[in-house]
Amino acid sequence: MQSKENILTCTEEVRVRFNETDPLGIVWHGHYIVYFEDGREAFGRLHGLTYLDIQNAGYVTPIVKSTCEHFLPLKYGETFKIVTTFINSVSAKLIYRYELFNQEDQLVCSGETIQVFLDSNGSLCLYNPEFFQNWKDKMGLS
Repeated sequence: MQSKENILTCTEEVRVRFNETDPLGIVWHGHYIVYFEDGREAFGRLHGLTYLDIQNAGYVTPIVKSTCEHFLPLKYGETFKIVTTFINSVSAKLIYRYELFNQEDQLVCSGETIQVFLDSNGSLCLYNPEFFQNWKDKMGLS
């Protein structure tokens, strides 16, 4: 019998700042990647997997792939939600999916990032580092 895997998410509310908008008064497309990072940071704080936790374990996690699709604009002063979902993988990777929703709960943008683990020598980890596997076990993701 196959068990249903835990789905870990985090929702963060953000307000668009003036410096994030372009001359058209909408959020410049490059800021959405920054919003994805805001989602990852909030996810890490909520679920105990912050960048500091990763660094303290002796690893870094550079992004090797990012995707972003835009559907509706965000404007200065609006608030929006970033829903960040951890996508479990057997590979030694951090995969996050993002959905940004405006004040009317309409999907504004979606995307994904993939990060890999590098050890203190800068070598790519082919297997989950022990601290990460322990975290996955604790979260019911094994």
